[in-house]
Amino acid sequence: MPDDHASSTDPPIVGGARAVPSEKTAALRSVRVLLPLPLPAALDYLVPDDMALPGRGSFVRVPLGVRSLDGVVWDRAEDELPVERLKPVIEVLPIPRLQPELRRFVERVAAYTMAPPGSVLRMTMSVAKALQAPRPRRLCAASPAGLAALSGAAPAKPLTAARRRVLEVLQQGLSLAAAELARAAGCAPGVVRDLVACGLVDERLAPAEPPISAPPDWRLSGPVLSRDQSIAARRLVDSVVEGGFKVTVLDGVTGSGKTETYFAALSTALAAGRQVLVLLPEIALGAQWLERFRRRFGVLPAQWHSDIGEAERRDTWRAVIAGRARVVVGARSALFLPFPQLGLIVVDEEHDSSYKQEDGVVYQARDMAVLRGSLAQIPIVLVSATPSLETVVNVARGRYERVALPHRHAAAELPAVRLVDMRRERIEAGRFLAPPLVAELTSTFEAGEQALLFLNRRGYAPLTLCRACGHRFQCPSCTAWLVEHRFTGRLLCHHCGHAEAVPECCPECLAGGALVPCGPGVERVLEEVTARFPAARAALMVSDLLTGPRAAAELAEAMTERRYDLLIGTQIVAKGHHFPMLTLVGVVDADLGLTGGDLRAGERTYQLLHQVGGRAGRAEHKGRVLIQTWMPDQPVMKALAAGDRDRFLEAEAAARRGAGLPPFGRLAALIVSAGDAESADFAARALARSAPQLPGVTVLGPAPAPLAVLRGRHRRRFLVKAGREVNLQAVLRGWLSRVRVGGSVRLQVDIDPYSFL
Repeated sequence: MPDDHASSTDPPIVGGARAVPSEKTAALRSVRVLLPLPLPAALDYLVPDDMALPGRGSFVRVPLGVRSLDGVVWDRAEDELPVERLKPVIEVLPIPRLQPELRRFVERVAAYTMAPPGSVLRMTMSVAKALQAPRPRRLCAASPAGLAALSGAAPAKPLTAARRRVLEVLQQGLSLAAAELARAAGCAPGVVRDLVACGLVDERLAPAEPPISAPPDWRLSGPVLSRDQSIAARRLVDSVVEGGFKVTVLDGVTGSGKTETYFAALSTALAAGRQVLVLLPEIALGAQWLERFRRRFGVLPAQWHSDIGEAERRDTWRAVIAGRARVVVGARSALFLPFPQLGLIVVDEEHDSSYKQEDGVVYQARDMAVLRGSLAQIPIVLVSATPSLETVVNVARGRYERVALPHRHAAAELPAVRLVDMRRERIEAGRFLAPPLVAELTSTFEAGEQALLFLNRRGYAPLTLCRACGHRFQCPSCTAWLVEHRFTGRLLCHHCGHAEAVPECCPECLAGGALVPCGPGVERVLEEVTARFPAARAALMVSDLLTGPRAAAELAEAMTERRYDLLIGTQIVAKGHHFPMLTLVGVVDADLGLTGGDLRAGERTYQLLHQVGGRAGRAEHKGRVLIQTWMPDQPVMKALAAGDRDRFLEAEAAARRGAGLPPFGRLAALIVSAGDAESADFAARALARSAPQLPGVTVLGPAPAPLAVLRGRHRRRFLVKAGREVNLQAVLRGWLSRVRVGGSVRLQVDIDPYSFL
């Protein structure tokens, strides 16, 4: 690697006024700056003589047109442009440099995804205010009156449970910003503001750079591990101690204690002075994982996901690049944070499809995590009860190592799985729970235990139509039906967010009282359960109603404390939750995920239903899983009933190998979109005329996308299929270089597509 620091042979800095550079000096004092914009390459800038020459990775502010932007010095510029055409660097920002491995990572991600490098860099520089000098902060500390109130003195306002938690956090001598304090205490920021107003908490100005919370204490002892956990933990710890790049798959059944097992490797990395990144699916960033971490290491980790506020994102980004944030748990975007001392990456629930970014730079975070680990020469741990077929094949090929946890922790047993053949059940109109599931719910509630009903469909009904004229409510901007959400009285598009009130009469024929819901959503299942079991305390766990991690945490806590008898939810309930008294899981419509042309439909359905079934019987009470299906002979359903994951994956692998599909072949999708159908068709035909005709490469399309209109844009798709030996990106670059699309037309390239809509 070239040296990242200025050479001792660089020309001397001229003090006072800027010297006019000669052509030779300009070549030595010009740098190439990558900007966080979708530009094809970095731009050249001149470093003024009165400015120290910034090294590679330095953050700088430069002019672009009439504005100034922050970017990163990517390289030394070659003498390609006359000096008079180069604009000067405005300033070098006082921020630690991007590490060489992160710059290589940006380049490699850009090359693989065929995205402009600046677009990838933008994900690393995602918090613009983090590059600005921070302003003084207001910190909260316990006042004497607050400490007295904790000791039993009567305060002016009574201490609610939330207020007491805030004061207990501050009793440890901490000074925290209001938002950070509220998060640590598990309450709303308004609780902190109330305590300040009544004098129980003091606010003061503090230095600009916020202190990160106390670092995780790796010396604290965790729970006693089982024999299987201890063996697996030793393997993971050894990979951290040995150093270097290695991918280990922690393959454990649901409830086997995978989290506590990989905490051992995390502790070892912390002891070595390294930073750790733990990736979780966005929907799984829940309180139960964070609480396990707090119990094990004494504090909460830094968090990075879409629900944290701008100020916290700024503080966390600066703490990461300065090396002060020792552990970060985050969604897929956390992979692009600028860690200077990264020593371990853990990808929990590695099979989860939410690791695939579908907008902007299209990438698979699990695969890119492996890439970042290889560039940084650090170990990676992929964790799952249902590893993806790609991961299973990589283990078989010897690229990854596998560590198994085949048994549940302590005395817990895996739940018994039973298929309910809906072809043989007689269910009255407007009801969706088969008699066997109703009977199991009855016995569960009578035993004082809890149940979970799973239906991966939000809202009340997926379709509303007029029984008088047949009119169906469709989104005006997408080729999708509007979903009724009865709790809010709205019809919603789950693709673009369009919403409208449920009308009293049909807008087509004006018939009153003729609108009927078709099919069930979770709200309709709740309605049926309430009618059947009026004494049962039921709650919905869906993203529509949970405003953020705090709301999800409160609902999970209520379930753990047995304030609810029944939880009804979508995939947000499928993983990460541990409810000791939950013994029954019912899957209402198991066949939902098997429709459509998704090559991973079977695999995803198996993973999702296995994970949701794994919520049952995680403590001393045995669990049962009932799966309502219209296709009991489907291989996925047979595998779930038999508990035979490996045989299912072998059959899935054989089918894909025979078809040359991933992971035994390569796929890329090209999506053409435009504001009108004619422009989309014109661009698609132009691409089709120039399509590559090469051995081992097949181009399918163009064809209207299944979701032919999305957010008002008309969409056409190509699918490119190639052998593993084909350099697919090179083929695509050559193809796209021969075609120019303009106007309102957009072209998106998706390497290894997961969505085929």
